[in-house]
Order: sequence, then structure tokens, then C-alpha cells
Amino acid sequence: MDVVARLASQRAVVIFSKSTCCMSHAIKRLFYEQGVSPAIVEIDQDMYGKDIEWALARLGCSPTVPAVFVGGKFVGTANTVMTLHLNGSLKILLKEAGALWL
Repeated sequence: MDVVARLASQRAVVIFSKSTCCMSHAIKRLFYEQGVSPAIVEIDQDMYGKDIEWALARLGCSPTVPAVFVGGKFVGTANTVMTLHLNGSLKILLKEAGALWL
């Protein structure tokens, strides 16, 4: 989990993704459309991808991707992120983490 914690704390928003996952693509688009430039970790293309996926599973990510971290804290996977977006809470989290300026 150390590698996940280290990567998650490097930027205001970090998305652990797989390049072939349609839900990962949708979540990345959501953040881009909000004006956020997240760090993207494509675990299927990372040499430590299996270790990262295992660590995400231990955090409770099911499925393991997309896994979204805001301000270094695990926010959730696609369902949770979409719920936060729809109820307006995601924008608040992004502002608090310094990922949004407006």
C-alpha cells in the first residue's frame, strides 16, 4: 500500500486506471470536463501494476479501477465518484484539495 499512498499524495487528484476500462475512461473524462488535470496511473501499463492493484483491493476497491484519490485520500470507485458529482459534493472536495480554482 505504500506505493499507492505515495502516488496518491503526489497530486491533488490521482486516478488509478486501466487503459482498456470504459469506466476508467468515463471517470477521467468527468474530471477533465470539470477543469481538473488529474494524475493518471494506468496500472495495466505500470511495471508495479499488479502490486498496485493488490494494494487497491486491500483498500476495499471493488472493482479495483477506477480508484480516485482527492487530496491524498481515497474517495471511491466509479459509483461513489458519480454519486458525489451528481449531488454536488465532488466539486467541494476538489476545491478543498486545490484541484479547482473556481
